[in-house]
Amino acid sequence: MAELKPYYIGAHVSAAGGVENAPLNAKKLSANAFAFFTKNQRRWDAKPLTTRSISLFKERCQKLGFSSEQILPHDSYLINLGHPEVDALDKSRLAFVDEIQRCQQLGLKYLNFHPGSHLRVLSEAESLDRVSESINFALSETDDVIAVIETTAGQGSNLGYNFSQIAQIIDGVFDKQRVGVCIDTCHIFAAGYPLNTYAECQSTFSEFAEKVGFEYLCGMHLNDSKVALGARVDRHHSLGQGEIGLEVFKFIMQDERFRGVPLVLETIDETVWAEEIQMLRSFSVHQ
Repeated sequence: MAELKPYYIGAHVSAAGGVENAPLNAKKLSANAFAFFTKNQRRWDAKPLTTRSISLFKERCQKLGFSSEQILPHDSYLINLGHPEVDALDKSRLAFVDEIQRCQQLGLKYLNFHPGSHLRVLSEAESLDRVSESINFALSETDDVIAVIETTAGQGSNLGYNFSQIAQIIDGVFDKQRVGVCIDTCHIFAAGYPLNTYAECQSTFSEFAEKVGFEYLCGMHLNDSKVALGARVDRHHSLGQGEIGLEVFKFIMQDERFRGVPLVLETIDETVWAEEIQMLRSFSVHQ
């Protein structure tokens, strides 16, 4: 019988002062997973990673026990892989390639990203096809790193707010070994997937299994929601403090399908992240 992988639980930590500081910040939380930005997420341009930063990042990850499957880096918020305008789309695609290359340099396995927006110019279907084409372009220019599509709340003209849209993007990607999914609990709840009770969690994740498949799950963002079910607004809250409550987090920590991928907090009060990580661990029957 194959040995069960652990639950990898952490938070989206700061990389201020250099990417090499991210693993240190994660360790302070007693985390065994983390997310971070490899560059400023609100700027197009970024200085290349230095040899020193790359070396220190790898050294610290190894020393502190973080393997590549425990780390879920996030790309820039400016990138829109479904953009309706050719010039802006090209700019996003090149920036996405750069993000993947930075992950390659750091020896990372995943790159988490928001699929994009149609900006009310293209139809959703047309824009989703562009996202798939953008992923294909980026994967053809790079090696190894898995492009991890994040579920969204469906705010504005954002794509990826239901499992069928995620499945459509994946369907258009040529190399299925290099595409995956990150489920954000706040986002799917705000998009209309109920998570308040055990039965609702069963139903929602059964739909994910049916329409997408757990073989594509590469990570999760564990967040409560400030807004009600189906509000289509992205507003995170601390665990148990919002509209979702704690049942889904207990469900996740007792379901073996969620083992072995980064489970990352993006909750609003980072001063309680260490406590939230310990609370999640306490929900698990078997660590």
